[in-house]
Amino acid sequence: MDLPTQLLLSVFTLLMIIGLATAAQRLLGVRFGRLRTFLAALVAFALAQPMLEPILTSLGPIGRENPPAAPALGILLLIVMSVVLIPMVILVIAEALVPPGSVPGPLELVRSVRGRLSRARRYSQITRIAIKHGLGPYLRGRGERLDDRPGKVRLARSLREALDEGGVTFVKLGQVLSTRRDLLPAEFVEELGRLQDQVAPAPWPEIEPVLAAELGGPVDEAFAEFDRTPLAAASIGQVHAARLHSGESVVVKVLRPGIWPVVSKDLDIVRRLAATLESRTRWGRSLGLRDLADGFATAIREELDFRVEAANMAAVTAGGGVTYPAPISAMCTERVLVMRRLSGRPVTAAAPEQGPQLARDLLDCLLRQILIEGVFHADPHPGNLMLLDDGTLGLLDFGAVGRLDDSVRSALRRFLLAMNRQDPLGVTDALLEVVPRPEDIDEAALERALGQFMARHVTAGMDSAQMFTDLFRIVSAYGLSIPPEVAAVFRALATLEGTLVRLSPGFDLIGEARSFAGRHLAERITPEMIKESATQELVALLPMLRRLPRRVERIASAAEHGRFSMNVRLLADERDRRYVTGLLHQVLLTVLGATAGVMAVILLGTAGGPPALANTTLFQLIGYNLLVIAAILVLRVLALIFRRPRDSDDHPARR
Repeated sequence: MDLPTQLLLSVFTLLMIIGLATAAQRLLGVRFGRLRTFLAALVAFALAQPMLEPILTSLGPIGRENPPAAPALGILLLIVMSVVLIPMVILVIAEALVPPGSVPGPLELVRSVRGRLSRARRYSQITRIAIKHGLGPYLRGRGERLDDRPGKVRLARSLREALDEGGVTFVKLGQVLSTRRDLLPAEFVEELGRLQDQVAPAPWPEIEPVLAAELGGPVDEAFAEFDRTPLAAASIGQVHAARLHSGESVVVKVLRPGIWPVVSKDLDIVRRLAATLESRTRWGRSLGLRDLADGFATAIREELDFRVEAANMAAVTAGGGVTYPAPISAMCTERVLVMRRLSGRPVTAAAPEQGPQLARDLLDCLLRQILIEGVFHADPHPGNLMLLDDGTLGLLDFGAVGRLDDSVRSALRRFLLAMNRQDPLGVTDALLEVVPRPEDIDEAALERALGQFMARHVTAGMDSAQMFTDLFRIVSAYGLSIPPEVAAVFRALATLEGTLVRLSPGFDLIGEARSFAGRHLAERITPEMIKESATQELVALLPMLRRLPRRVERIASAAEHGRFSMNVRLLADERDRRYVTGLLHQVLLTVLGATAGVMAVILLGTAGGPPALANTTLFQLIGYNLLVIAAILVLRVLALIFRRPRDSDDHPARR
């Protein structure tokens, strides 16, 4: 066979396979993947010749001198339908056993393998770090139980060093743990607290290219002076002192080079772990670990973009004895943040007599941001605070900022005021306004639980750390899911509690919060404000109130004279019509397929009849064709049924 003939035959074969795939997909009425459809048609084309060759042989030679008889045309039609039936069966079986999306495509498979290898390398690296610092037995749950303080100090130091070496994500985890005195012993809290201000800085040769790329030129041209020794180093970046050409002193925060790839892998690991726990554990679903992991990832990504931090500085209102540095907007980029320098020292160096007032100012500032302003600093740990030269507090690092709309702030204010009054009903109502209300919640039991909670904690001198823990337990026990923005409030308050204890041991967080509610929230509920709010609401309702008497009169008149009626349009929504039409379509196909199948069985079981071929009667030939038609209709219904669960969101009742 010459080359042109081979090419022509190959093109004809390809067109036959494509036509077979198109016919199978059109008859099934469901769109399948191109690769899946093509493979099904290819398998059908390969099986067609050995399966149908005996039937074609029985027809004898067909040509110009020997045209096919009418029964032979029926056999040919049966053969064509049988060939089309093969890829349809393959596609329906594949749809039932291997739904689309359950097996990744070639590109997705390559990306998945690369991602798995990358995560496996990161898992291996994390494990090596843990073993290097002597934490291997604790990862397997076989670590020795330490009761003496020196042993706890050694283990805490090893944990801190391992988290520091693990990278940004694990340093952030250590920072969060360092504020949870209700979960960890004092030795661990003290040691992990060093992660906030004792992280090893990146060497200058790695920092200089970042500055030059972001500032558009050498460092010496952008600044009159630049100190290459960092003032401080954190998990995200490090800070250098500098002076502008105008003579103003500034600090320059530079993103650590090369942290994006590692952070992306770590966040992917955290997200996958959270999804697994949420799908397999009840407590994971109650806490909404997937949403929490997404919120944690979003927060870290925002912290890695210093333009967000510069915008946050402009949005957050400090005041109340707390100041923050103003950014130099023209020099702020994604990886470099330039801001005016605050003169001071670490807040941990404050004298004991300064502690109570500093703690009070910090609490007042954060509560004002949360409950009144709506934009708040979400990470007020000691590493983000300075004791300024004038004796006040300076608030640093605005990479993590929370935002609350007016409705959430109003509900939180009512929650705090009800806590101050020790009103369980008011606390329950305010809490259910903050979180999504489940349909089957037992409000009476929740009210009793909150009443017991307030009886235990809303008194002076109680442990505020345990208060947050118990509140989260109540929220989890009643299946309440906290929105991310509200979860950020509780996280900030939990972090703040650890900071306040370090500033002023024995600080009465609950008592001071109640005082804040009395000073700032109760004063907002004045007769003037109530009058103003009522006036605004009345102005908004006035057009409707003016039309209301006429509408009431029309309704009353229609009811009096027997003309009152209601018009309800069934299936007015296009999605409802499409859903009902799809159901009727399935029912009709099922009836037609069943009818064709019953008729085929009857005809195949009927003896006698006009002969069509040597061993086949006309009744049998028609029965075989009807049997194939019934199979095609049934396969079309099955394809719709298997695909329907994944497309059920089209129906509005399921939204």
